[in-house]
Amino acid sequence: MSFLLGIDLGGSSVKVVAVTAAGETLARYNESFDPDHRLHFAETIKNIVKRSTDEQGAAPERIGLSAPGLAAKDGGSIAFMPGRLDGLVDLVWADFLERIDAVPVLNDAQAALLGEVWLGSAKGFTNVILLTLGTGVGGAAMVDGHLLRGHTGKAGHLGHITLDMNGTPDVCDMPGSLEVQIGNCTIRERGEGRFSSTHELIEAHRTGDEFASGVWQRSLTALAVAIGSLTNVLDPEAVIIGGGIARAGDDLFEPLRRMVHQYEWKVCGHDVKILPAELGELAGAYGAAYGTLQ
Repeated sequence: MSFLLGIDLGGSSVKVVAVTAAGETLARYNESFDPDHRLHFAETIKNIVKRSTDEQGAAPERIGLSAPGLAAKDGGSIAFMPGRLDGLVDLVWADFLERIDAVPVLNDAQAALLGEVWLGSAKGFTNVILLTLGTGVGGAAMVDGHLLRGHTGKAGHLGHITLDMNGTPDVCDMPGSLEVQIGNCTIRERGEGRFSSTHELIEAHRTGDEFASGVWQRSLTALAVAIGSLTNVLDPEAVIIGGGIARAGDDLFEPLRRMVHQYEWKVCGHDVKILPAELGELAGAYGAAYGTLQ
């Protein structure tokens, strides 16, 4: 059977799906690698490609790859990714995997959005934003059916918009960014050392801890204001929320929807939809596969 292979390269593991062009999943793979061993991630990927070929009885018709960092303008490699995964930058995947066709490479958040558009909660939308809430805040945007990439490939890094010009700089030197306001990377500072993770904060909030509830309320307010601001720039039909913090469920989505409704500039009666992501950790792999069809 003809199939696509979507590869999502993470910090220490590779997630892969073998899927038909119609979206039927044939196989899933999840393999760890040693991030301190140069190009071990690449060898792991090559082995998974061989394994999928053996199991499906034919080589993948097309292969797409999602990875952290900024994709090169020609879409064949990662052009910028400082400090991690030695050997990733400028590695041309079509050459490494010995393909005669292109292996399109996407930023991981952009790939996750494509996955949700193809098979997840963003299906049917042509104007949509993705925010992933975890250690940091990842993001991607689609406008009029086109994935935003920008001049250098950094378009969609929505977690690095500033909400407080006097706030603490984030990893991109943006003061008081959305990532600083809600990312797990700052939970100790925002929680005055009482919580080691946002999950601990939410659990304390659920037990009626007033201090925890105050911290969580401020975090959600920042997220709602950011979403309201982004709707004025990108005018999406929906905002998809994923990442580990999204597992908070109703403690996240119910107050967030109320606050966005309060802040959003409503035009022609439209309310932006706030929806949970559906594909979980495989969104990037599905998006990488879908990217080969674009």
